[in-house]
Amino acid sequence: MKYFLLAVLAVCALSVNAQQSSITEAEGYSCMGVDYSKKQTEQLALQDAKRQAVEFSKSYIESSTEMENFNLKRDLVKAFAQAEVQVLTIIEQQWDDPTSSDCYTIRIQAEVIPVAQDLKKIAEAGGFQNDPSAPLTVRIWTNKAELVENEAFKVYLRGNKPFFGRIIYQDASGEKLQLLPNPYRQDAYFQGGVNYEVPGGLDRFDMVVQAPFGQETVSVYASTAPLGEIDTKSLGPVLQVQAQDIAKKTRGIKVIARPVDSAQGASPVISRVNEFAEDQVMLTTRSAP
Repeated sequence: MKYFLLAVLAVCALSVNAQQSSITEAEGYSCMGVDYSKKQTEQLALQDAKRQAVEFSKSYIESSTEMENFNLKRDLVKAFAQAEVQVLTIIEQQWDDPTSSDCYTIRIQAEVIPVAQDLKKIAEAGGFQNDPSAPLTVRIWTNKAELVENEAFKVYLRGNKPFFGRIIYQDASGEKLQLLPNPYRQDAYFQGGVNYEVPGGLDRFDMVVQAPFGQETVSVYASTAPLGEIDTKSLGPVLQVQAQDIAKKTRGIKVIARPVDSAQGASPVISRVNEFAEDQVMLTTRSAP
């Protein structure tokens, strides 16, 4: 069938879109006073929420990452402290007093994205690919550099720690298919430090190359929490992805608040930080001679 069909880069191929980030919820607050307009107050509250998201992520990385090299850990924490913040969803926003409307509160789900080049250098120097205490890193590759019509292919995955994954294939015509999870394999949870083969020995499906042919991509989205749902249409053995922002919807991770530590007293409850990573390989398919 057409819908399980593509070809991909060799095992030694380099990723073209690797990215690591963290996703959290954060709240911002601001009041008008005598100096700010209503619009300025809303913008200041949003900036406050973004700062909180960065602080949550930085603190999480600092507390959860164990690295013997102090300088590398310092650079890693710094990378998250200087990260870009993208708002995924505005969860709630309101003016506190309906009559005076002096103060404004906004709660967002945000992705904290360190500079990719800086993080890549730190990851390579620290050996993140094999370190389960480092931020989530995921890699995708395939069995051959180029495949032809009707030839079978396999996708391989590896993360440095347990993760939930989604594999998306975009063919030469631009159509997107979800290769995993699929109707034959719903389980998309992977242990860290293990090379996974898709399809594996126990899977009830195969993937072979058919038209259209040309330049294509295979992407993996991974998180330490279950990924957000995307809109799909069943095509029998695979799921056709409907028109949407796949990357953004996939990042719609459920964020759970951390419980208060009774031993530390009534400390404020802050949002949990979930680790996110993605990787992509480019590929080429062609018709049989």
